[in-house]
Amino acid sequence: MEKLDVIYDDNQIVVVVKPQNIPSQADASGDEDMLSLVKAFVKEKYNKPGEAFIGLVHRLDRPTGGLMVFARNSKSASRLSAQLQDGNMEKTYYAVVKGTPKKSSGRLENYIKKDLRENKASIATMGEKDAKKAVLDYKLLETQNGFSLLKINLGTGRSHQIRLQLSNINLPVFGDAKYGKDVAPNTKTSNLALWAGELQFKHPTEDKTMVFKANPPDKAPWNLFKEIY
Repeated sequence: MEKLDVIYDDNQIVVVVKPQNIPSQADASGDEDMLSLVKAFVKEKYNKPGEAFIGLVHRLDRPTGGLMVFARNSKSASRLSAQLQDGNMEKTYYAVVKGTPKKSSGRLENYIKKDLRENKASIATMGEKDAKKAVLDYKLLETQNGFSLLKINLGTGRSHQIRLQLSNINLPVFGDAKYGKDVAPNTKTSNLALWAGELQFKHPTEDKTMVFKANPPDKAPWNLFKEIY
């Protein structure tokens, strides 16, 4: 793969851009993963003996690309994880969906549950076993050729929630073979049009707010839209 795209690092954190179709951490596929790549980066840059400690603070689904922050020690990992749990780590996503939302902005609230065996989530009802609440806010940025560019802020971090919740209101994400219909023209060449474009959190040991931005790849379907670049 290409060289790891590190956009910030210090003695507490490493912020990187995860390419699409790479797992956040090692899985059954045995493919190269982000956690291992960040460990290798820190070991080489800082001449660390043995395996470098890197804390996995949050994950991105394998087909989703964009910003991730990793912790370089257990204290920073704990503090960043607390921010994530408390809703103080702001993650903004961009998605290209088929169709146009009825409202230019809105909030989606659903209960969803995950089938681990099938690695697929589904809409559930409140009180249903293993069902968890999923909340997101979206804003319509632009519409082109029957597709819309949405800006999304997560209120919760459920697995596959953006893809499932948007598909549930008939706005499937471009390239999504799992939750969309007729939006994956060729799954071998069309990446999922979902990108973690902005990340904001408080530095774990310094009194400052860290804000990072990363644009999605400059290719279809993203390059249909002017608002993203």
